[in-house]
Amino acid sequence: MRVRDPSFAVKAQLTRQVAHWSVAIARLGNLDDLASATAWNGLERYLGLSIRQHLTGVVERLKRQVAHMAAGLSAAASPADLENIHRQLLAFRKQYLRAETTLDFFADAINTRTSPTIAGLLKACDSLGYRSMTAILDPLGKATPVVLTYLDKGLGASILKAGVRLWDGAGENPVAAIKMVPQNLHRPTSLIHETGHQVAHITGWNQEMASAYENELEGAPAGVARVWAGWVSEIAADAFAFVHTGYASVAALHDVLAGDPGSVLRHIPGDPHPISYIRVLLGVEMCRQFYGAGAWDDLSLAWGLYYPLDLAPVRTAALLQASLPLLPKIVDLTLCRSMQAFGGRPLSDRIEPARVSPQALEGLERRLGPALYTSMHWIWTESLRLLALTGLRAATLPLQAAETYQRQESWMLRLGGALQAA
Repeated sequence: MRVRDPSFAVKAQLTRQVAHWSVAIARLGNLDDLASATAWNGLERYLGLSIRQHLTGVVERLKRQVAHMAAGLSAAASPADLENIHRQLLAFRKQYLRAETTLDFFADAINTRTSPTIAGLLKACDSLGYRSMTAILDPLGKATPVVLTYLDKGLGASILKAGVRLWDGAGENPVAAIKMVPQNLHRPTSLIHETGHQVAHITGWNQEMASAYENELEGAPAGVARVWAGWVSEIAADAFAFVHTGYASVAALHDVLAGDPGSVLRHIPGDPHPISYIRVLLGVEMCRQFYGAGAWDDLSLAWGLYYPLDLAPVRTAALLQASLPLLPKIVDLTLCRSMQAFGGRPLSDRIEPARVSPQALEGLERRLGPALYTSMHWIWTESLRLLALTGLRAATLPLQAAETYQRQESWMLRLGGALQAA
C-alpha cells in the first residue's frame, strides 16, 4: 500500500479552504448585492459614498489577508510552514465573520428604506440629525459626522456612534448610525437625543458634567451626587434634545417611559439611565426654568398621580425624595454652567432654548403662515424648529394629532426630497 505524504494531504485541504474564502470575499465585496438599488438610492450621495468607501475598505483588508495566506501556502516548504498557515486560516475565519457582521449591519440599516415615503422620511431624519450637531460643532471647529438613520423595532431610539470601532475591529464607524422606531417616525425628537450622545462623545461633555455634579450638588445626602454623576450621559442627551426641540422632547420622552409603576420607579445601580420617574421631572424642570408655567405642569401633575412615591422600594424612594429639591440646581449645571466642552460657554448660550419656546414657535408659525410647511427655503432654514413646533402641537393638541402628523410628514418628505417643495 502506497504511503501518502502527510504534508501533501494537509496542503490540499488548506488550498481548498483558502480558495473558498477567496471566493466568499469576492461575493461579499459586491456592495450592490448588499442592499437593493432602491435602498441605496434612498441615501444622499455623500452618505452612500461614505458607507461604500468604508465597506470597501473592510473587504479590501480581507482580500489582502487571504492573498497573504495564499502566497504563504504556495511557498510552504515544511510542516511548520503549513501549521503556520493553518493558524492564520483559523484566525481569518473569525475576522471574516466579524467583517460580515459589519456589512450585515449596514445592509439591514440601508434596506429599511423600502419605499419612496420611508426613504424620504429617513433622509429628512439624516438631515435633522446632522444639522442638530453642526449647530454646536461647527462653531467649535469640530467635524460633524454624517448621519444614517434606519428603522427597527422597540420603543426608543439608539445610536452606534461615529468614531467607535466596529465588529471587524479594523476601522472606525464612518457615520452616526441611529435607530428610529416606526411609531415615533412622525415625532422624531428622540433622534436629537441620540445626536446629543454623539456631540457629548466628541466634545467630552459627559466627563466635565459628571465632575460638576459630584462637586457642586451641595447639601445632597451622601452618595446622591455620585448617583447623578453616573447618569450624565443620558441627561446630556436629554438636554441636547431639549435645547433643540423644547417641550416636544419632554412629552415624547414621557410617552416612551410611561410604563408600569415597577419600571418607572425602578433603580438599577450602574445603569446610565436615570430612574424614569425623576428623568421626566428633570425635563419638566427644564421647561419651567426657561418657559415658566405651561402644559408641562399638567404632565408633571399626572405623572405624580400615576406613579406615587410610596409605590417605590424604600431605598429608591429615599433617593428620589433627596433628588427632587436638587432638580433646579441640576438644570442649572446642565444647561447654564459654562463648559470647556462648549468653548467656555453654556449649552443654553450655544443653542438658546428660547428659540423653541411655545411663544417663539407660535410666533414663527403666525409670521410665515403656510409657507413654513411648503417652502423649501423655510423648511431647510427652520427644520429643527419645525420639528419642535409639530412636536409641541402633537403634545398639546392631541385631538388634532392626525392633522399634525400629516403636516409633519409632508414637510419631512419635502426635506427628504420625496415631495416637490413650493
